[in-house]
Amino acid sequence: MSALEAEGLNTYYGKSHILHDVGLSVAEGQITTLLGRNGAGKTTTLRSLVGLTPPRSGRVSLFGKDITGQPSYRIAAGGVGYVPEGRRVFANLTVDENLRVPMERPGPFDIGRVYKLFPRLGERKQNLGRQLSGGEQEMLSIGRALLLNPRLLILDEPSQGLAPLIVKEVFRIVVQMREEGISILLVEQNVRMSLEISDHAYVLENGQMVYSGPAAELRADEARIQALAGASAEEWKLEDLLPV
Repeated sequence: MSALEAEGLNTYYGKSHILHDVGLSVAEGQITTLLGRNGAGKTTTLRSLVGLTPPRSGRVSLFGKDITGQPSYRIAAGGVGYVPEGRRVFANLTVDENLRVPMERPGPFDIGRVYKLFPRLGERKQNLGRQLSGGEQEMLSIGRALLLNPRLLILDEPSQGLAPLIVKEVFRIVVQMREEGISILLVEQNVRMSLEISDHAYVLENGQMVYSGPAAELRADEARIQALAGASAEEWKLEDLLPV
């Protein structure tokens, strides 16, 4: 069974037609990455999937259940954790208070486990959200989503604006989540990094899907990688991300 299936999504902002018959599938227990240049429609695709910007037409199913037209809170309750671009932590709440905002769902993740996963957050749990670095805010945003004990985790540009060492730490966590059976849909500008850890890849261009295939196949296509905006010159290997 697929964790997520979408077909024929047409999404508008006012009169602007942004997504044109977009479809994708996220296999259960795998990492699927959605690539594309700035303005291609990647974030709109994610917002369409989780009900924040409902498409005018198309169909979305979650673990075999039709969720088309459902509000975002109901989609989240169905087992979806969404980490939006820009982190959006509560600036005037402490780290600990931020982590107590979500309604916890039964499962392996609680606040104690989040602190073990991200020791930096444990060290700064009494600091306000606005006092955190960009990397710490990203960790907090991911940790908050994990408290929902999601079956599907959707991340929008988790490496944006982060130092390389912090990027590696964030992606190491993403790989670990897959190892724990969580299905992942990843939007990312770091093309090489995302293809290194992903099982399947899509490329979106001007609101249309122009590629769907194994991530390893796209990773071997150097010309196509170079054509994608944001392709990193540094190559990171999967074994560098796995725990020793």
